[in-house]
Formats: sequence, structure tokens, C-alpha cells
Amino acid sequence: MKLKTMKISKLSLLGLAVAASALFSCGGNNTKTGGDSTSKPATASATDANTLLGAGSTFVYPLFSKLFAEYDKATGVKVNYQSIGSGGGILQLTNKTIDFGDSDAPLTDDQAKKIGVDVLHIPMCAGAVVISYNLPDVKSTLKLDPDVLANIFLGKITKWDDAAIAKINPGVKLPSTGIFIAHRSDGSGTTNIFTTYLSKVSADWNTKPGKGSAINWPVGLGGKGNEGVAGLIKQTPGAIGYIELSYAIQNKMTFADLKNKSGNYITPTVASTSAAGNITIPDDAKVSLSNTDAKDGYPISGLTWALIYKEQNYAGRTKDRADKVVKLLWWNIHEGQKYCNDLNYAPLSTAAVAVAEKILKSATYDGKAIQQ
Repeated sequence: MKLKTMKISKLSLLGLAVAASALFSCGGNNTKTGGDSTSKPATASATDANTLLGAGSTFVYPLFSKLFAEYDKATGVKVNYQSIGSGGGILQLTNKTIDFGDSDAPLTDDQAKKIGVDVLHIPMCAGAVVISYNLPDVKSTLKLDPDVLANIFLGKITKWDDAAIAKINPGVKLPSTGIFIAHRSDGSGTTNIFTTYLSKVSADWNTKPGKGSAINWPVGLGGKGNEGVAGLIKQTPGAIGYIELSYAIQNKMTFADLKNKSGNYITPTVASTSAAGNITIPDDAKVSLSNTDAKDGYPISGLTWALIYKEQNYAGRTKDRADKVVKLLWWNIHEGQKYCNDLNYAPLSTAAVAVAEKILKSATYDGKAIQQ
């Protein structure tokens, strides 16, 4: 079987330079704060009426880059979005240095308590977290099941020719190369999606290290952002790591088919991500898509949410600025959805759009609804 190939987006993001952006850290030294205290505040002036400030998820950055460029063309309103990781975006939102954050995980109780006021979670799209690997001499797409995947990241499977991997890949000549684990070093919603999945499918993982945006990794080295992890995988033969689908495709990286709850090996695509997201969305939009029941759904899928304060009159903000933020996010969940497929994200379902509309309509300025 030949390696899978997919259409590459015209959007150029990473290239080989991503490796230089990797921030290396030993897995055991990661903290569980869920934030990136080293993140610098957004540099654009908050007093610029035509520039909105956003920061957070690297998972959604390829899509946001396209959306915000198109929004500027359509409206003349610019968006300065810093791809610093979900934890960094939440930290900047907490510090009121940005207009909106973006996270691939809902706020934790501790994060919500630090903010102290209502924060709205507006779903933007769904995406897939793929298991990418660097085995140049393996010409077939590898299959992985939940047990094997968990045991690799737990450090229990250390060689690519391990019997457990060979059993689910009959006929594939596997090298004796050691397995090198690449993971995120920063507070990351992508990590939350991945570790939430592992906690659902592996009792050992759920016990320790568990789930979260930042965990104490049993093994491996960390890279900052999806960019950094992609760089680590590309430059290290024998490496395996988790990154958003768009990064893998744009960088021509190989990734595994993963066995889902129904027992089917699923290739991560827009279609299989959409299948995973075809569920009932709660009124607050906070829902996990991982380990889907859908027979054709990819099991490591997740939503990403834009985060804004429900009451927009804070820290000297103007009504005009509040209007611009809500209008931007309204455009994202409507006109902006047409850009999802080409960039390998799953558009919001009709039901999810309806929930997102209701949430946005609850945003206020001086207690009065902004979006009528």
C-alpha cells in the first residue's frame, strides 16, 4: 500500500524553518499550569481602532491566517493574531491584553476562577490531531491502535519493530530504530485533545500522567507550538508526535491510520473529522469529540473555541471595539466557514453554528446585547 497523499494548501506556513522555532524541554520538567508564562503580550496597539488583537491556539493558526486576511479585504479591519498556544492565549485574555483568545480546550475551573467573570466559548471549526512519524524507509501507511499508541507515549514500547506494532501492520518491514517521542512544551489545547483521548482509551494513561493542556510527560522532548513539534518530527528519524492535520499536510509529513471505537482504521481527513463532530452540541458548546462513536469518525478530533468576555465593557474598551470583535467572530462562523475544507479543517455543523450564534448574541456592552 502506498503512502497517503493529500492536496496541499497554497498557504505556506512552516517549511524547514519550523525546527528553529522548537523550544526543547525534558518531558519531566513540564508544569501543569496550562499557561505559558513566557508569552509576550501582543505588540499591536490596543488603541488602533482598526486592529483587533488575538492570541492562542496554534492548532487553528493556518485557518485563522486565511480568515483574517480575507476579513481585512472585506472590511478593512485587521487582526493581529499571535500563534502562541492555547495556554498563552488564555493567559493574555486573563491579563486583558487581547480582544479574544483561542483555545482547543475549554477553560478549566482554575482558569475561570482567575478570570472571575463569564467567558464565552464560541466554536470556530473542528480539526484532527494526527499521529505523525518519521520512518523514511517505511513505504506503507502505518496503522496504530489505542493500546499501542498509549504504550508508545508511556515509554513502554521503545522500538519500531516491537511485536505489538508488527502485529497490526502485517507485511510491513519495520526498522529496529528507537522511538523518539515529540510532544508540546507549552500549555496546549492540542495536547488536551490528545491526552483526553488517551485517558479515555487507556486506564494506565488515565491513572498517570492523565489529561490536560500541560502534563508531566513520561518520555520525550518538547517543541513549542504545533510548529515546534512538526520541526522535531521532521528532523529526527524514528520520531513520532501529535500535530494538527493541516501542519502535517502542508509539510508533507506522514501520519498513521488510527483504530476507532468501532474497530475501523481511519485516515484523518476533513470527512472523518466531520463525522466525529456530528454530535449534539450543548448550549455552552463545551464538548469533547475524541473517541467518537461514529463508525467512520476519526478518534482524535476536537473543536477550537474563540474566547471573549461576555461583558465587553472592561479595561476602558469602547463600544466600537466590542462591536468589531463580535462582528469578526460572527463572520468566522458564517462566511468564514467556506475556507475550512481547503485548509483541512471541518466546518461547523448547522447545529453547531446555531449554538455559536446563540452564544455570540449573549455578549453584552453595559448589559445590552451587542449582536441583535
